[in-house]
Amino acid sequence: MDSNYLTNPLIFLVQVFFGLYSVAVLLRFLFQLVRADFYNPVSQFIVTITKPLLNPLRKIIPGYRGWDFASLVLAWLVLAVEMGIIMALKGAGAQPLAALALAVPELVDLIINIFLVALFIQVILSWISPGNYNPAVGLAYSLTQPLLGPVQRRMPALGGIDLSPMVVIVGLILLKMLLIPPLSALMQRLLLV
Repeated sequence: MDSNYLTNPLIFLVQVFFGLYSVAVLLRFLFQLVRADFYNPVSQFIVTITKPLLNPLRKIIPGYRGWDFASLVLAWLVLAVEMGIIMALKGAGAQPLAALALAVPELVDLIINIFLVALFIQVILSWISPGNYNPAVGLAYSLTQPLLGPVQRRMPALGGIDLSPMVVIVGLILLKMLLIPPLSALMQRLLLV
């Protein structure tokens, strides 16, 4: 039997579990940063599932001017644990420093991906059911408005079509392409020192 027979499904489960939780923690950080509707059902769900780990961490790591650093640190630690488990499952052994370092570019990549997904959700739902209220759409709007607003003010709608989401999506993808590879290389270089 192939040695990857059980390893690959275990890695998949670790990625799903830890990935979803890190997204929830990052969403809590971002929603608080953009002052999204706290009473939204989606917000309440995220608060409920992140509270058990986040509240004790907040006693150690305080926030500052609307920045919930405890959420950011928790997301980073969740990603580091995920990477550590995956490295161990792949036979690399326990490497906590490597996991912590390699989780930094993963965290930045995940933040950019959250904004990209929120933009795609907002665009698609504006085509399918414009004007209908949905709790997730309200949060996506709150999340993306700080990025879309400045572009919309400088770029008028052409023929009634708002192209600002496309401009922001292209900008985010470029940022991802220019930021993540050097950040990953830097973290790997730090590990070799």
